[in-house]
Amino acid sequence: MKTRLRLALLAFLFSVAPLRAAIPPEEAANTIILNDVGVKNLRIETVEAEEADFEETVFALGRINVAPGKRSIVSSRVPGRVVSIEAHIDTRIRMASEALTVEARQLGDPPPRIRLPALISGIVSAVNVVEGQPVEPSQSLVEIVDLSTVHATASVPEHLVSKLTAGMKARIHVLALPGKEFTAELAHIGAAVDGKNGTIEAAFHIPNEEYELRPGMRAEFSIITSKREGVMSIPREALQGDTQNRCVYRKHYDTSLKNTFVRVPVVVGAMNDRFAEITSGLVAGDEIVTTGAYSLGFAGKGSVSLKEALDAAHGHEHNEDGSEMTPAQKAARDAAKSGEKGDGSKFSTLTIFSLASNGLLLVLLVVAMLRKPKAETI
Repeated sequence: MKTRLRLALLAFLFSVAPLRAAIPPEEAANTIILNDVGVKNLRIETVEAEEADFEETVFALGRINVAPGKRSIVSSRVPGRVVSIEAHIDTRIRMASEALTVEARQLGDPPPRIRLPALISGIVSAVNVVEGQPVEPSQSLVEIVDLSTVHATASVPEHLVSKLTAGMKARIHVLALPGKEFTAELAHIGAAVDGKNGTIEAAFHIPNEEYELRPGMRAEFSIITSKREGVMSIPREALQGDTQNRCVYRKHYDTSLKNTFVRVPVVVGAMNDRFAEITSGLVAGDEIVTTGAYSLGFAGKGSVSLKEALDAAHGHEHNEDGSEMTPAQKAARDAAKSGEKGDGSKFSTLTIFSLASNGLLLVLLVVAMLRKPKAETI
């Protein structure tokens, strides 16, 4: 029975004891509190920081090209002139379909005509003649490219070539197709370095059945060279600040504080095209702002003060720095307020008395001047 009484007494004392520093001052200075409208306007989204597999990558730029052996030229075996052209630029053509017809430069009535078919299926990339034009066997009349599989070539800096081996996977993003990602394996590495820019070619073959990828398109390559397990990482878009002062915005640990975010400095390790390794500043499970993190840096103190948020969440008053207001602080505040009101009423009474006194003196002066006897004239 005595033990229960002691526990009840301790629980009561802890419940009434003020929490002197609910939020450390340095954290309060980096705290941003938004209302629901602010969250929607900034499009705030969060993810949990977690330990996961981290991929080491090599980044390179490159272009989409026609795959080797996927380009065909239609030509005439005999000299003559073009009678008709069935192939049209930038349109698909099937293998064995008629591309154009040439009238041979031979005797006959009429002269013999030769139908020239497409040797592969693909897209007509060039038509180099017009009807009636004379042609020779050495001429390229129609060009066709097969884009069902394309050749994506990355220009890798030569000092990184030692990290590459055939079969490595890469994530490929094409600037003309935002939001799309292509995955392919490294097919082969170039035989020679380009002396002008100090790079070597790394080639990937990408299926392209819908013909979305076209030769000449610019591409970005993230070639996965290795993988580490159990690495604390976050999406790169969550990382803010310059290279010397990296930070993230973490959701406040106090779940009663709605839409409250704290600016947390972090130490960054390796980075790839998706994630950044965090070596210090976060623990697994921290909820980190991704979308909207950049905008939070311009939100200042937000749309709600720390005091207002804590008062609403905990049901009692706090100071501006987030610490809980003690009875002594409340008494001092109330005394200051009453003193301000008292000073204001005294000032008002004194003002009225002064005005009344001055008015009375003015009246008496006027009366005295009117009652002053006039001087006799001689």
